[in-house]
Amino acid sequence: MRKLKIYILLAMGLVSAMSCTEEKIVDQVLETVERGLVLRTVANLSTTYNLLDPSSTFGVTLEAQDEEDGRLLQEVRVYAQFVDNTIEDDNDLSSTEALVTTISASSFAEGPFGFPRADLVVTLSEALTGTGTDSGIVDGGDAISFRLEAQLTDGRVFTNRAAGTVANGSFFSSPFAYSAGINCIPVTPVIGDYVLNMTDLFGDGWDGAFITVTIDGTSTDYTIAAGSAASFTISVPDGTTELVFTYTPGAFEEEHVFELLAPSGETAAAGGPGPTPGEIVLNICS
Repeated sequence: MRKLKIYILLAMGLVSAMSCTEEKIVDQVLETVERGLVLRTVANLSTTYNLLDPSSTFGVTLEAQDEEDGRLLQEVRVYAQFVDNTIEDDNDLSSTEALVTTISASSFAEGPFGFPRADLVVTLSEALTGTGTDSGIVDGGDAISFRLEAQLTDGRVFTNRAAGTVANGSFFSSPFAYSAGINCIPVTPVIGDYVLNMTDLFGDGWDGAFITVTIDGTSTDYTIAAGSAASFTISVPDGTTELVFTYTPGAFEEEHVFELLAPSGETAAAGGPGPTPGEIVLNICS
């Protein structure tokens, strides 16, 4: 009963907040278009690099909108920086920001709403080479940050560092900046015993949420039926060709936390409170 009441109140508050937020975002975008440019994020094509695959990509689909329906766009410059998140002995190996590619206006094509669209795709190899980063210093958990600069035909430049040029939220997302995490994603399944630790912060189970483990077509669901914690050992036998971990959300997502330990003992994945739904990307470097 307690959760039902809280859920109803939260839902009412969320609807009200979303309505107000969307109105503000619409106003902000319209004002931005009148005086400059919105570089909208239409889709995320890929958001995570695989350290074990230099050809893995980061990618987004961009849509330009200005007071002349995107026809003022001249080019989009893409800057990248390697971010060292595995700092040892206070030795930060992060790179300086560098230009890695430029998307000309001619690379954009008219989209379904009449505004020009283009895909921004950068491989891990291109990002590391462009930032002057030796692949030998990169580890799982590091990242590549991207910043976009859009220049109009009249010389004006818009980026995330200029006040009033960034709009976020649902359809109007125009951040001019992105971050792509770098994981060691195994090309073939790592065999051995995995340990899945699950926690419910309220202590009454996972409210319908569960993690599915699929091994060569055979799927098993894991959850906390009741209580605050559960731990499972998942054995992946020699010869396994398919290994997939997937998170399916339930109610009260803010209570759900998990950690998956690889056979090597390192953290292969972690999520929560409120884990991201869908396939769980593994990070196994050892």
